[in-house]
Amino acid sequence: MNKLDRLVIETERMQLVCCDLPMLEAYFDGEATLAKLLDIGMPENWTEFGEPAFRWTHNALLQPEGQKEWYCYLPVLKNENLLVGTCGFKGPPKNGMVEIGYEIARDYRGQGLATELAAALIRFAFATPAVNLVQAHTLAVANESGTVLTKCGMSKMETITDPEDGTIWRWEVRSK
Repeated sequence: MNKLDRLVIETERMQLVCCDLPMLEAYFDGEATLAKLLDIGMPENWTEFGEPAFRWTHNALLQPEGQKEWYCYLPVLKNENLLVGTCGFKGPPKNGMVEIGYEIARDYRGQGLATELAAALIRFAFATPAVNLVQAHTLAVANESGTVLTKCGMSKMETITDPEDGTIWRWEVRSK
C-alpha cells in the first residue's frame, strides 16, 4: 500500500487505513481512483454501506470539529493488499462514549475479520483518555454481528427504535 502519511490501525491480518478528504474525494471520482491512490486491490461489492456513508463522513470532516480518526477506516488485508470492507466510528467521543460500525465484503466473511477489526477499534478507542464506553447497534435479531460484538466483550443492553433502522439492539463495553 502507498506509504503516504496516513493514520493506520494495525491488526494481525489487516491495516485499518483512516479515511481523509483526498481518499474520500478519490472514492467519489470512482473506485479505480481510490484503488490507485492507495495502491490496493478492490473486490466487487466490497461495501454495502456505499456512497451515503462516505458522503456523511466527507461532510463530517469538513466541519471544524471533524477529527478524521473518529470516522471511517478502510480495512486492507495485508497478505493480499486488498480492501475487504469498511469500519470506523460514528464521530468523536461525546460524554466519554463512541460508537463503532463495520462491514466485511461477503466473500471475506466467516474468517474472523470483523471480530479482528471491531476489537482493534475498541482498543483504539480505549487508548484515548476521553473514552470509557464503546457502543454498537445491530438489527434486533440473532446474527453474525451480535456474535462479533460478544467476542469483543460487548453486552446487549437494550432494544430501541431507530427512526431509520427500526427496532435495533444497543450493545456496549466499558473500559476496565
